[in-house]
Amino acid sequence: MIEKLHSFFLKHAIVCTDTRDIKPGSIFFALKGENFNGNKFAEQALIDGCSLAVIDEVEYMPAGEDVEKSDRYFLVDNVLIALQQLASYHRKYLAIQIIGITGSNGKTTSKELINAVLSQKYKVLATKGNLNNHIGVPLTLLSMTKEHEIAIVEMGANHQGEIEMLCKIAEPDFGVITNIGKAHLEGFGGIEGVKKGKSELYRFIQEKKGKLFVHGDDPVLLELAGSCEKVTYGTTKLFDMIGAMNQTRESEFISFQWANRYNASSLKKSETVTTQLVGIYNYYNLLCAACVGNYFKVDDALINKALREYTPSNNRSQLYKTSNNTLILDYYNANPSSMSLAIENFSELNHPNKVIIVGDMLELGAESKVEHSLIVDLIQQKKIENTFLVGPYFMDAGKAIGAKTFATCDGLVEYIKQHPMKNCLVLIKGSRGIKLENVVQFL
Repeated sequence: MIEKLHSFFLKHAIVCTDTRDIKPGSIFFALKGENFNGNKFAEQALIDGCSLAVIDEVEYMPAGEDVEKSDRYFLVDNVLIALQQLASYHRKYLAIQIIGITGSNGKTTSKELINAVLSQKYKVLATKGNLNNHIGVPLTLLSMTKEHEIAIVEMGANHQGEIEMLCKIAEPDFGVITNIGKAHLEGFGGIEGVKKGKSELYRFIQEKKGKLFVHGDDPVLLELAGSCEKVTYGTTKLFDMIGAMNQTRESEFISFQWANRYNASSLKKSETVTTQLVGIYNYYNLLCAACVGNYFKVDDALINKALREYTPSNNRSQLYKTSNNTLILDYYNANPSSMSLAIENFSELNHPNKVIIVGDMLELGAESKVEHSLIVDLIQQKKIENTFLVGPYFMDAGKAIGAKTFATCDGLVEYIKQHPMKNCLVLIKGSRGIKLENVVQFL
């Protein structure tokens, strides 16, 4: 069945799951969700220009349409499983080298950096945006063509077993875990659950006899990698790739050097790369990208060019200047690990008027109250007086330090309208659900 569907896909290699975004000739997969049934829209998808509708409820075929002979409908037992199986089949059909990447923080930034570096030499496909789940990964794989030489597949998860499932679909040859931190604690069942869930990528690569790129300065990742074949990066000559930061308090941007320890030239003689990324926590994301590029024999000068020119535009570690203030936009997502790192980094920057705006961290379950209190303690410890806390958890925790607190971002917006900020360096960090993006236009 999948072979037949794949033969059709090769002639119509565009997949659609939303009738609001139909491409002429595409294949419509009638996915289901809690509040929708894609089968209901299959006929409309065909009317709007799709070449085929993959369904799993025969009653949504028009009367008189023969299931066996139809060239417009393709009936399967489960549309989602069919989409995943088709993606897996297509992956094997093309046999392109795939780098799988996951982690609690920084996986999207690392994916983009690796893509920028490898694209200097290869035709690369990388996960678009945040399509990193059980639907997004298959869609990424189905975007691969014979022209691509390497694919970078981002894998997100909020519970154990999810990375393992995504690995079985994508079958990566190489693996990267950026870090393991306090993210999705509710779904994973605590930090040990996060560790177990994320390391499913390592275990898959080991069974496949692939290769890992490992953050060697992280003892947890080094231990989890165990005896897997690996290329390591870190700050000492123990590792295959070594790096050193040249960060100063006068600049928000990361500046660093790197070198392959097997090269004759020393790290001190290597070129200094000044990037357009803020936050020292991005140093290892940059070093990882250099390590991957070096392994795939991208010229050193081209690696540096890619890292210098990469400009974040996805509200992750993005520096944004308005007519009144300089903003560090980092509100795409947040968890205790990334929040702590962002505050630590911000506290080290040299600026006379620093302001922190932080929003609640979601999906922490029973740990929510404690983790928000720890962040408030850290802000107090760093003596950042101009602090605005948004969301019910931070409202509760903020009482201890007398910070300005708001139940929603709308409340903060109203306050700023009445008390405009000027000539400030502002860190904006929080989970997407808090909608901190709404405050940017008023700064």
